[in-house]
Formats: sequence, C-alpha cells, structure tokens
Amino acid sequence: MLKTLKLLRDNPLIRDFEIVDFKSGEDFYYLKIKAEISNATTLFIREYISKTEYNYSYHWQNIEGNLLMRWDNSPHHKGKTFPHHKHLADGKIVESYEINLEKVLGVIQKLI
Repeated sequence: MLKTLKLLRDNPLIRDFEIVDFKSGEDFYYLKIKAEISNATTLFIREYISKTEYNYSYHWQNIEGNLLMRWDNSPHHKGKTFPHHKHLADGKIVESYEINLEKVLGVIQKLI
C-alpha cells in the first residue's frame, strides 16, 4: 500500500488522488483510489494484496467516462499472459505485461 501511495504522490503525471476505500487485516490490504491524471483523464485503481493473492484493476477513462484502457488479472480471459490482460477502448482484450501500477503509469505517460 505504501508503495502505491508513494508512486501516486511522487509521479508528476498524477494531479491529485483520493482514497475511496481501504481495508486491511493481519495479512492483507484492499485499496481503491481515484487518481486524476494531468491530461484530465482518470485512473481508478483497485488492489488486493495478501500473502497468497495479488488482484488488481487499473481502469483508465476519459473525462466523458469512456474507457481508454483497463488492466486487470481477473481470470475471465485466456491468453499468453493469463490471467494478466488489458481491455482496449475498441473492446478488444489483449495480453498485458503491465501488471503493477508503476508499469501502468509508464504506459499512460507514453500515450498522453
């Protein structure tokens, strides 16, 4: 969790962010964040991390609420990088090697 917050605080791409939900226990945390990107788009971040699980969703959308790209590891899509994949704006689902926030922010930086 601290790594995620530090990435958001220190990255010039992020204009502002708010923690929407946070839960933690002895060996897990769940974090949900809404981050405003410098080009007026929004990145919704959801991470669940425990000793045995790492689940994430990074949903990037424009000001109108239309999907630009979403990265997640929900096991609903088979492919070379299963369960990691990304949803594109045109509806296609493709393999993804961006499996953490740092890599996702790198992709966004290149695209804007």
